[in-house]
Amino acid sequence: MINKQAQSPVLSETKMTFGGLGIAPKILDAILKLGFIEPTSIQRKAIPVAVEGKDIIGIAQTGTGKTLAFGIPLIQQILSTQGKGLIILPTRELALQVNEAIQKIGRQFGIKTSVLIGGAPIRHQIREISFNPHIIIGTPGRINDHIQQRTLNLQNVSILILDEADRMFDMGFAPQINKILLSVPKNRQTMLFSATMPEGIVKIATHHMKLPIRVEVARSGTTAKDIEQELFVVKKDQKLSLLKKILQDCKGSVLIFIRVKHNARKICNNLRDIGISAAEIHSNRSLNQRKEALEGFKLGRYRVLVATDIASRGIDVKNIELVINYDLPENAEDYVHRIGRTGRAGMSGKAISFAMPEQGHLVRDIEMLTRINLPISQLPSNLPQSAQSPVYNRRSNFRYARKRY
Repeated sequence: MINKQAQSPVLSETKMTFGGLGIAPKILDAILKLGFIEPTSIQRKAIPVAVEGKDIIGIAQTGTGKTLAFGIPLIQQILSTQGKGLIILPTRELALQVNEAIQKIGRQFGIKTSVLIGGAPIRHQIREISFNPHIIIGTPGRINDHIQQRTLNLQNVSILILDEADRMFDMGFAPQINKILLSVPKNRQTMLFSATMPEGIVKIATHHMKLPIRVEVARSGTTAKDIEQELFVVKKDQKLSLLKKILQDCKGSVLIFIRVKHNARKICNNLRDIGISAAEIHSNRSLNQRKEALEGFKLGRYRVLVATDIASRGIDVKNIELVINYDLPENAEDYVHRIGRTGRAGMSGKAISFAMPEQGHLVRDIEMLTRINLPISQLPSNLPQSAQSPVYNRRSNFRYARKRY
């Protein structure tokens, strides 16, 4: 996302604009007409390097505008060289969102895109491919389906982009990505972008890149600065009561992350029983159901969206007031992406996490990655109380301290 600001005929001399980043005048005009004035930090650093055709490893917090940091140079390179682009992403929702962002600028120049994702009719995708799109945007599995069926030829790809690269490797997409890499020309520009980039992933990525330039606007694992973070140590049977209490106190839109998709319906039903509109999004839902839930959340039909980590990366919903980690993620890096759904593009936000007494190790992993001691709050007095109250010792796991009556 790019920061939109009030348009004025006179810009402050100290305000950074898209001019001077190497963007072609006609594309620069299109950006300004869309009301985009000031580039984000990752855009300021990545665009000048990318428009020169250099390989990039880009690291920035979620919500800082990575999509157009590679999207603007991609469009410019296609228009100037008549090349083709391939963007690989971990989830269907992210693919659709990136396509929307690319098309905001690209459609003005006749740029055609095709989105190849699972859950959508493959015959329709084959038809789109037959129109010779300039950019293919898709998930690894469906891209490989088309390669195997010989409905997709990637030999003319000149720019390859791996967005949320670390997540794709975490999700087990490495073998499929390697197959795709064998299908694209070696002489190409390659760009990787993510909020986190573990060194192991960098080593794998650099085998397929030409002297990549590392563009980093924050240390890997850094959370957005305007997100207030809070932690409750809570027993499993207290979670739902605590969630209801928080939602009654918070009036804005809320994104709730769970670990097991089978709990989504239970939580939604409980919230609806107290008059809170809620929808669920996870891998058991069809593509149309997931699109309806996300669109309804964006438009305010649903105040709460209950999601698994399928929604933690790259889902751009404006003005999410609160993110709740109902279940802590097993991977500390997923915590960074989850809470990055709020506090986007310079806005403030809040993230609340529930940790059970035996999950002290997960909290320590998060704190080590983010270099933040999560503030621990007392449970509300009206919650069901146990004879034992969980207390956190930062040198060990959570433990129980008996109440004294």
